[in-house]
Amino acid sequence: MDLQARKLSLIQEFLRINNEELITKIDQFLHSEKKKIYEKELTPMSLESFNAMIDQAEDDAANERVVEAKTLKKEIAKWK
Repeated sequence: MDLQARKLSLIQEFLRINNEELITKIDQFLHSEKKKIYEKELTPMSLESFNAMIDQAEDDAANERVVEAKTLKKEIAKWK
């Protein structure tokens, strides 16, 4: 059985569940496992990259290539 077929089978089985406690446990398990995978894939940033980002941010601020948080929030509110 390929991955897509296994996913569909799992979805069908999940839809048959009528026990809220079991659904909660499955939900918690999925979040926990996704978090573990995400954390496993994280790699630390090099000091050179970190310093380059800081330099770029300072240059952006000095050359007025920044947006105030208040302005950005107003703009985002318009997206909805």
